[in-house]
Formats: sequence, C-alpha cells, structure tokens
Amino acid sequence: MAKVHPNIAVPDPSLAGAVVVEEQLQQPTVLTVWRKSLLFNCDGFTVFDATGGLAFRVDRYGSSSRSRRRAEDVVLMDADGKSLLTVRRKIKLGLSLAEHWVLYEGNTGTKPLLSVRRHHAGLRRRSSDKTLAHVTPMVSYASSAANAATYVVEGSYGRRSCAVRDARGGGATAVAEVQRKESVGDDVFRLVVPAERMGAALSMGVVIALDQMFGGASARTSLLPRCWTA
Repeated sequence: MAKVHPNIAVPDPSLAGAVVVEEQLQQPTVLTVWRKSLLFNCDGFTVFDATGGLAFRVDRYGSSSRSRRRAEDVVLMDADGKSLLTVRRKIKLGLSLAEHWVLYEGNTGTKPLLSVRRHHAGLRRRSSDKTLAHVTPMVSYASSAANAATYVVEGSYGRRSCAVRDARGGGATAVAEVQRKESVGDDVFRLVVPAERMGAALSMGVVIALDQMFGGASARTSLLPRCWTA
C-alpha cells in the first residue's frame, strides 16, 4: 500500500555542517496534502511535512448538506489546532455571479490577506491559455512592497499539476506548485513552496480555494458554503 506521507529524508553524515545548513536554507518546503480529515465524521484536509509529521489540518464537522449550508468559513489550523487562516467564499450579485475566495488571518475574518478569483476567458479562450485563477493581495497584506505582487495560477488542478506564479516578469517565478504524487490517486498530492514570499500556510489556503473551483466539489460535498454580497 502506498504511503500517504513522504519518506523521511536521511542526511548524509559525510557532508560538512556549513554545507548542510546552506542547502537546507535553499531547499523548498515540500508538503503532502491528503484530502481527508483524520477525525471521524469530518471532511477536510490533512497536510504532512517532509518528515511525515502533521503540518496543517482542516476539519469540517458534520456530514450533512444542511450543516454545510449553515457554516460560514473553513479554518486552516496548525498541528496543535491553532487557527492560522480562514477561507471564505463570496459571490458578487450580478449577471456573471462571479465567485471569489478571500483568505483571512486567524479565525476572526476581519483581516483579509488574499483574494483568489477564478479566471474567465470568455467564449474565445485560446488552447494555449492555461490560466486557472488570479491571486490578489488585499490591503492588509500588501502594505509592504514584498507582498504587493499579484499572482496567476496556471496549469491543471484536476490533474494535480499547476503553479502559482508571480504575475510580474511574465510569470516566470513560481511561488507555490501542486504536483501529482505517484500511485496514490487524486486525493493525495504534493504542495511545493520554493520561496518564502507566500509561505506554506497561505499556499495551502490557495489550494483550498482551487479545490473548490476545480476539484469537482458539488453543493453537497463542498467545504465552503456561499456568502452572498452585493
């Protein structure tokens, strides 16, 4: 049976200490994402770090569609259950009914960090257009120049092969990548964060939004109920 969590990496004892430290600083953060809660009668995500330890979790209590409709938010927690991010779906009333997802700091829903909006290319979408979504920093997060960049998500989330890229400079720089994990199906995949600019927690928040947009979630199975705004 294939393992969900990664194999534990064994360092080479022959390497000098300074070299090991330098390589560790350059290594990306590699997480294994399992679209399943470890708690009974819960939906959600369980995220492991490179050593197989618990890094993040999302636990949505209640399996009925009624409980999902009553809920308002999905909270990303660390291994100890501390709330890190709240993901809230909103739909702007109008002809297009354009949906977007807002990531908030903590669980209060008062400090927005990122907005994730599905890309709409219209009827004339070119086959070369691989854009899935646009990620825009909110005011509270974009206060510094380092956080002011906008991002574009390209690839295929359904195939577990997509990347969040810096929209500046033609999108050459990837700040997070979703990669398929061999022999374990679509519910288990890798999240690679090669840079510290977005960070692992925010990257996982973006993954939650992408899963709702492109993961085939119906109204019955969606973790995120709609929040209507004018």
